[in-house]
Amino acid sequence: QLVESGGGLVQPGGSLRLSCAASGFTFRWYSMAWFRQAPGKEREGVSCINSSDDSTMYIDSVKGRFTISRDNAKNMVYLQMNNLKPEDTAVYFCAAGPYGLAAHEYDYWGQGTQVTVSS
Repeated sequence: QLVESGGGLVQPGGSLRLSCAASGFTFRWYSMAWFRQAPGKEREGVSCINSSDDSTMYIDSVKGRFTISRDNAKNMVYLQMNNLKPEDTAVYFCAAGPYGLAAHEYDYWGQGTQVTVSS
């Protein structure tokens, strides 16, 4: 089970920190990722973090603004989002699976948390 939290309404240029609590599987064995889906658009991978060496991957549009991290002791994964833009508005999902940003390869999904960037 994956449960996201931390979404909300923020002004452009603001920050949010998303959290995802994992249970029911061996967290440290899985790479973790954040995906997002805006209305009328396909789900896209935003960032992922490896299970073994904490290597990370980001889509170009969030590089330098978003940071993914994980805490294996707490079974948690985080997404720190800074300098948010209106185009970041979407439902953000936490997922567990192999390293990469292909949604169809992921085994476990959370229910999503809404992020709205608007003035």
